[in-house]
Amino acid sequence: MTLKLVYPTLALILWIFIVGVILMLRRKEAFTSGAVRPEDVTVSTERYPVPARLASANFSNQFETPVVYFALIMLAMEVGATGYAMALLAWLYVATRVIHTFIHIGPNRLPVRGAVYGIGIIALFGMWLGILLAVI
Repeated sequence: MTLKLVYPTLALILWIFIVGVILMLRRKEAFTSGAVRPEDVTVSTERYPVPARLASANFSNQFETPVVYFALIMLAMEVGATGYAMALLAWLYVATRVIHTFIHIGPNRLPVRGAVYGIGIIALFGMWLGILLAVI
């Protein structure tokens, strides 16, 4: 049943919206605190304080490997690769995106963030492999 893949996908989309709100709040704080003025950031976002820049970088990250995830979900549904293993991998990927965000906009420890990112990539590869096996 394809609903097993719809739920993690909806969760990831919700997470992207949440990260967007975090970004908006951090940028708003930068303006209201006086840390930055609109003319400081019209061309580049480098003048924002670090918390706002981290949120911005993480928001951008939500449109990198998640694009592969969304493509894999559509392919999985098309070829019928919608079993529990695929759903588990999808949820694992979504979980890594959420954890990655908390690390990225929080302590930003690169080794831990990189490990979580790597687990997400492995989940995507597993999804790809599952689709490949379904079509050969």
